[in-house]
Amino acid sequence: MLEMFFAPSSVAVIGASRRPEKLGYGVLSNIITQGYQGKVYPINPKAEEILGLKCYASVLDVPDPIDLAVIVIPAQYVGAALEECGQKGVRGVVVISAGFREVGSEGRKREKELVRIARKYGMRLIGPNVLGIIDTVSKLNASFAVGMPRRGKIAFMSQSGALCTSILDIALAQDIGFSRFVSLGNKADLNEMDFIEEWWHDPESSVIMAYLEGIVDGERFMRVARQVTKEKPIIAIKSGTTSAGSRAVSSHTGTLAGSEKAYDTAFRQVGVLRADSVQELFDYSIAFARQPLLKSERIAIVTNAGGPGIMATDACERNGLQLASLKKETMEYLRAHLPSAASVINPVDVLGDALADRYQMAIETVLKDDGVGGVIVVLTPQVMTQIEETARAVGELSKKYDKPIFGAFMGEATINKGVKILNHYQVPNYPVPERAVAAMGAMLHYRRWLERPPLQVETFDIDRDAIRRVFDQVKADGRLQIGDAEARAVLQACGVRVPASELAANADEAVKIADQIGYPVVMKIASPDILHKSDIGGVKLGISNPTEVRDAFDLIIYRATRYMPDAQIWGCQVQEMVTGGREVIVGMNRDPQFGPLMMFGLGGIYVEALKDVTFRVAPFSRQEAQEMINGIRSIQLLRGVRGEPPADMEAIIDTLLRMSQLVTEFPEIVEFDINPLIVYEKGRGVVGVDMRLVLS
Repeated sequence: MLEMFFAPSSVAVIGASRRPEKLGYGVLSNIITQGYQGKVYPINPKAEEILGLKCYASVLDVPDPIDLAVIVIPAQYVGAALEECGQKGVRGVVVISAGFREVGSEGRKREKELVRIARKYGMRLIGPNVLGIIDTVSKLNASFAVGMPRRGKIAFMSQSGALCTSILDIALAQDIGFSRFVSLGNKADLNEMDFIEEWWHDPESSVIMAYLEGIVDGERFMRVARQVTKEKPIIAIKSGTTSAGSRAVSSHTGTLAGSEKAYDTAFRQVGVLRADSVQELFDYSIAFARQPLLKSERIAIVTNAGGPGIMATDACERNGLQLASLKKETMEYLRAHLPSAASVINPVDVLGDALADRYQMAIETVLKDDGVGGVIVVLTPQVMTQIEETARAVGELSKKYDKPIFGAFMGEATINKGVKILNHYQVPNYPVPERAVAAMGAMLHYRRWLERPPLQVETFDIDRDAIRRVFDQVKADGRLQIGDAEARAVLQACGVRVPASELAANADEAVKIADQIGYPVVMKIASPDILHKSDIGGVKLGISNPTEVRDAFDLIIYRATRYMPDAQIWGCQVQEMVTGGREVIVGMNRDPQFGPLMMFGLGGIYVEALKDVTFRVAPFSRQEAQEMINGIRSIQLLRGVRGEPPADMEAIIDTLLRMSQLVTEFPEIVEFDINPLIVYEKGRGVVGVDMRLVLS
């Protein structure tokens, strides 16, 4: 519990200053002028009184208990001040001071020392390098931000202190309220997950809004956020996901994954709504904070202008929404009460001369229609438009009906008073219809998340001992890359069918093996150092007689030694030629934040060229595996085209789930690809033709 930050009985400001240009003055002034009713203790050894409050040289000199300390002194002195806080029994500390990890190695040492001291005394720490914290419930503004937001239902956290001040300024201008407001800074102790868990059960917060530059514990995030979002929406903007943040990997999966894809996948998988801009962050958050949840994907649009109505209609399709088909009686009522030139087919056009009563009638009529899940009211200001009266009518209807109503009052100067009225009634307004539709689309995505069943992970009877023996031998050999025969053993242990195959050390052995398997065969270079065999001409297909076997063996060995003279060459793998079917890829790259990031897509040599792939963080459910398959653009190739029978989807799903189990149970697997995985028609299963696997 973090109540010492949000409802402290007493606060000490270490570094309180008499000089208005100093942070210590601004923080103290904010605390005592914004309505906080607890005890406040300025700490400054050089002052007797600041802003009418008695000063103390140290927290140890304060005669009363202190719940929260806010530190605003140079970085080199923070450790000693924190030590005194621990001795005093302070429970929570906000370190506003900068000069820690963000400035280099010396700063990192200081930051580690802060954590050590906090752990020693059982204190919790926000920061360092933060703007501060604001709580509108207790009216505590322990920050150097300008202004105090009004009380609302949005709990906000940000890694960027500068963004915090901008968010606050926007919120004040747009009359947006917050419950809690936290600058995370360097997250030396408390991080985003601590606040998500805290706000999960906070009755003052109905929406969690976040600006994140990174997530400290991805596995905890997946576990906790999946639960929280079933009760409260989390809306987040994630920055810093460019290629510069990606690590170099050798697998196809790693090449196609990267930080951006991992975050996007993880957010969707646990129901977090991702905003792509600060504007979207606000748009979505105020929708959830102010209005009931969308009832269905079918919405109605009421407008006084045709063009904006069309814009809203186009935006619906992009956001997964549908224009509701109004009931016959709804349209008949509208037709009887609207001018003959008005359109009663959704979007409902009440015409440019519509006064407030016409708007009110049309909006209420569509709200009464059971087929309408929500309403967007578009208003363009014209000479006769009653902007304020219409806003008031919309607000009253929003109180009367348990369906979301969004405003799209277009313009700025002329409609400003109307927007203030909408804000008073807690009706979100968007200056263009597309933003209103996008916000309602976010509601739809969240509703669908709520309707999803809880995560159910299937487990299979895989041969763990056989897999462990393979990995132990690879490590004993001083290798990280497993060979072909070892890969086949792992796949078989997971219950995935593989083609007949055997290692040949020379051409004579290759002929003998090929005769036993039966022609045609495939031959591949066998080397733990050569990952992508086809890139060097290390694969020959359709070999149909002993002479071709000998020629292929010599050619493959020649190419491999020429391409990589220092590579360890074991010989050639002679393998049954698998014909027919369709080629897909199943792979995994272990993401540094979220763990095993599984991939599925069109396979073979085209995987990186087409990049037709989908991702999920393992472990995942059968439903999510099905969605991975359905999510590729070329899904129709698996469903069957031009008379082809559909592929064995259940066999693909089982393979995805079995490999998900493998990488979950064996965390030393860094990456793998099964490429290609040959998929036959329904009922005939799959065959794992080639697998690459790398251990840590």
